Amino acid sequence: MKTVSRRLLMAGSASVLLGALAPLHAEDISTQDLVKLVKQQAAEIKELKRRLSAVEAHEQVASQAVAAAPASARQTSPGATEAQVQAAIAESRASELALVQAQVANNGGGAGGGNASWGKNGEAGPIFSSDDGFFTFKPDARLLVDFTGTKGSSYEGRNINGSQVSQARLGAEGTIGALGYHIEADFAGNKVSLRQSYLSYGTDMWGLRSKFYVGNFLKDLGTEGSSEQARTPFMLRNAAVTVGEPVNSFFGLGAQMKVYGENWHYSLSVTGNSPSSSTTGTSSDSIAYLTRAHWNPLKGSDGFLHVGAWYWYESISSGVTSINNTPAIALDYNANLAVSASSIANPSQDHGSGYELGGVYRGFWAMSEYGKRTIDSHTTDAVSRHGSSFAAGWMITGEKPGFSSRSGSWGSVKVNDPVTSGGWGAWELAARVDHYDFTGAPRGGLGQSYTLGLNWYLNDWSRLMFNYIRWHTDNKVGSFQGPDWGNSFGIRTQVVF
Repeated sequence: MKTVSRRLLMAGSASVLLGALAPLHAEDISTQDLVKLVKQQAAEIKELKRRLSAVEAHEQVASQAVAAAPASARQTSPGATEAQVQAAIAESRASELALVQAQVANNGGGAGGGNASWGKNGEAGPIFSSDDGFFTFKPDARLLVDFTGTKGSSYEGRNINGSQVSQARLGAEGTIGALGYHIEADFAGNKVSLRQSYLSYGTDMWGLRSKFYVGNFLKDLGTEGSSEQARTPFMLRNAAVTVGEPVNSFFGLGAQMKVYGENWHYSLSVTGNSPSSSTTGTSSDSIAYLTRAHWNPLKGSDGFLHVGAWYWYESISSGVTSINNTPAIALDYNANLAVSASSIANPSQDHGSGYELGGVYRGFWAMSEYGKRTIDSHTTDAVSRHGSSFAAGWMITGEKPGFSSRSGSWGSVKVNDPVTSGGWGAWELAARVDHYDFTGAPRGGLGQSYTLGLNWYLNDWSRLMFNYIRWHTDNKVGSFQGPDWGNSFGIRTQVVF
């Protein structure tokens, strides 16, 4: 019987080793995976020994019974016992082999397995994850290159052409369970600055999905202010958010909370200056308190209605001696195309508010926004600035617009027929009207821009943009005073992963 027991142990162990070695012939396994697999096999061999001991005990009882039985019965028992043992060996080998093979397949050892996936969330590039999904890691990169030109201005200084790298970013993001991390460095403009660089934590709060951020993040300011520039339908963000942004701009270093319902979301943040600001450490940060909410009163399979609002208050740093921001009216490269806002000296605090109304219906979308910013000064009266925008678009090839009903911001477009698969990609036609009103200051100017855009999404992560802008300014100060009209054209190529 000991010989039979040894044969049973050897057969069972061989079956386990056979299952362990099978995936090694199918593909290479990393050292970490191999260690994990060996531990699994050790546990299974231990269990097999336990089962073998039980079989041996059963055999001992059977032998004692055979010895005590009549001679005629003892003559047939050894053969029957041997058959039972052989059947147990075969059953054990088959079951253990199937178990190990199933475990290896579940761990990515079989055909088609692996812990990397590509092209998720509208971005090219891999997402690496552990076997159980607890750890994830994704490298990030993006490149936005613009070619622009302007003609028709009464001032030759405005009729210029040029090209620039609007964004050139490298970074990484990932998760450790519910804890997330994200870090990005931007190399555009011949300088390095931190952009999305934060820790996050996702959880359920009062039965609602919630997420908390600590670090430098993009603020939740309007539909386009809360969106990555690589996702907005035009090369520039609209007038409502560029006029309505605070001193510390679209990014800020601080903390933020977002709560999501079935058809709404709410956010609250407290931020100081971003790491890319010009603070020197000789004065306090400008501190901004921002809140935003959106609601979808109508939502169905064909689309949704979007209603939103935001408000912020900012205590301005004593290091800020004046405010004279002049947002670009046409394209980023041409710094001469701006509406004069008139400088405000010795600012103490400011606050802004905005409203959003729009929606999506099948391949069509429309969005109107209004933003207002009021600046208080230690030495002059308060000054208000206004920006408004109306935009609409049509996905000609039938895709859903990239506007998200969950976050109330712009995301990626899922292309039905990518160029990289032999198709035509996705085509979008869009138009927008922007108004800039800085006449609340004694020498503030006015401006309008009318933008026609054509976007060609080659696939989920690359896009060509064509923008034509007819613009008008009426400045009271600066080098380009008086009414002036002109035409600008821009082309952007971008890849995001």
